[in-house]
Amino acid sequence: MKREHKTLIFGIGNVGRKDDGIGWAFLDNLKAENIDCDIAYRYQLQVEDAELLCNYEKVIFIDSSKEDIDNGFYFKTCESSDEFSFSTHQLAPQTVLFLAEELYQHSPKAFILGVQGYQWNLEQGLSEKAKINLDTAKTYLFESID
Repeated sequence: MKREHKTLIFGIGNVGRKDDGIGWAFLDNLKAENIDCDIAYRYQLQVEDAELLCNYEKVIFIDSSKEDIDNGFYFKTCESSDEFSFSTHQLAPQTVLFLAEELYQHSPKAFILGVQGYQWNLEQGLSEKAKINLDTAKTYLFESID
């Protein structure tokens, strides 16, 4: 794969489950703003994503969160972890980062942007509160991306 940018941003979620689509909505905004990065839409992270990380200096994982979060979002460093869940069908960002380090000896700077969601029913479109949190997180990240 030929890398066009130094940053990769994963949007994780499911647009058919209301606020679970925050990650994808965020990527749609990035495309509209022509932000200098590559993007990857994912329903969930997979083992194969570890290889993709090897093409980038910085990786940001964006996902919705059911946590009650001050300001509606958090942005934190993603530390690699070799802790796997019961199934490797879905991996945490920390695990994908660990696999990139172990399998490909590549350790990009990695971050997680969690945006608080409120509704998870089978319906498309974000709740009004999630839209507000998305806008706040988007403003923060757009000002932070270098």
